Amino acid sequence: MWTVELHPLAGGPRLVCTHCAASTAPLEAASARSAVLEHLACHARTDVLPEHLRTCQCRERGCSWHPRHRGCGGPVLLALTRDGRGRAWRLADTCAACAAATSHTAIVPATWLSPRRHGQTATSPTPQGKETAAEPDEQIRVRHMLTYLASALPRFTSPAARLLALQCALRSDSRGRVRLPAGLLRSMRLLRSREVWQELVQDRWLEMPVLRSAPVTVVLLDDGVLGQAPSRGARRRAAHWALHGTPLVPPAAAPPALRLTALVLAVHSCGSAGHGTDMDVLARLCGHSPHQIVDLMDRLVAVRTLAAWSHNRETDEVSWRLPVRRTHPRSPGHETRHRPLSG
Repeated sequence: MWTVELHPLAGGPRLVCTHCAASTAPLEAASARSAVLEHLACHARTDVLPEHLRTCQCRERGCSWHPRHRGCGGPVLLALTRDGRGRAWRLADTCAACAAATSHTAIVPATWLSPRRHGQTATSPTPQGKETAAEPDEQIRVRHMLTYLASALPRFTSPAARLLALQCALRSDSRGRVRLPAGLLRSMRLLRSREVWQELVQDRWLEMPVLRSAPVTVVLLDDGVLGQAPSRGARRRAAHWALHGTPLVPPAAAPPALRLTALVLAVHSCGSAGHGTDMDVLARLCGHSPHQIVDLMDRLVAVRTLAAWSHNRETDEVSWRLPVRRTHPRSPGHETRHRPLSG
């Protein structure tokens, strides 16, 4: 566990690390956050413990980092937490359950700290995430980015703005610049949706672009999306995967809230079923309340994107099942006409 504090001074905030006793000269306010993240990343790359020695630091302290406790569980991840004022930042090994229950917290993807070595296959598990071999890289990267955005954006940021922020973050270059083709924005129904852009501008997440030009050039203001270890090509493939979210694909005319919920379920699905995810986690990633998630899950069943779903109120765990997609082989030269479903 590493903690960095920003001490306010007349000439600018000073970075102080409680782990290595490092202290910097006064920093410019605009660069203070970047200095904090860079210092913590340096510790994570050089001082991290071997996998078999890592434990949940929240549990070691009596689970005092979150308001309620349903029991530790899941893999030990590296979680970044800031206090409400942004003056103290903590990077610590935390189990998935504690990280999900801690406010102002985002999971640091293993790919950001440990770039993939040449020759490492897509099915090789990462040390921190312990993803299964069945999960493609695109699914893992989208899940990590959705988790980060759940902390970087305000809680009730609209689904359309979250989907737009996801595409920008995955497609950005090392300077935080993104070029979004008109066809992409048209497919997302955002080509002329100025109010969605203004929402992210008000959150100080990006600068307002000129929407009359094509492609639209965007400048991101979030330092957390800069310097991602995966290559830009790999992240672009993840962004393309996020547009479809296989195997959960809602109807093309589905509203943003339904499309975002389907995507969140897709990144937590393996095969024909969900992993079993806490309701609080789903609500946090979607920017909704648990009551709204219940309604959205029912709507996904109604449009046959899901076959069924359930909520265990004792454990607060949500599970779901995908519909069986039956394919009928066609003989050569035989034309099959599809009749509309009745009822």
